[in-house]
Amino acid sequence: MTAQNHPVDQELVQAAEEVARTRCRGDNHTVAAAARARDGRIITGVNAYHFTGGPCAELVVIGTAAAQGAYELDTMVAVGDRDRGVIPPCGRCRQALLDYFPTLHVIVGQGDRVRSVPVAELLPESYVWGDHQLDAE
Repeated sequence: MTAQNHPVDQELVQAAEEVARTRCRGDNHTVAAAARARDGRIITGVNAYHFTGGPCAELVVIGTAAAQGAYELDTMVAVGDRDRGVIPPCGRCRQALLDYFPTLHVIVGQGDRVRSVPVAELLPESYVWGDHQLDAE
């Protein structure tokens, strides 16, 4: 699957970088994420590391968006603290993002290779949870 890349939302990347720079401290919060809601708002969050597998920053953003009434997200990006730049979502986050927002674009890559791609492109031959649910009777 080679979909055409969409323009990179630089304001979104900068918002995530700002949160990583100002809110990620120590080993418990090392990644920040930002998403653009369909209405234009930017919603941010940080991971909550825990040895039991605490939520990644992308998952925190999904919950924060819902708490703010933003149920449609267009684009998401995650960045590492200590100026590590854009980082790709892990496999669990890729699946959750696809399930919640099948038309979402995710910003990935490094340096001059940063690009915005459909989440489905990050999870080829993907399992789509909604496709396997029984119809309600």
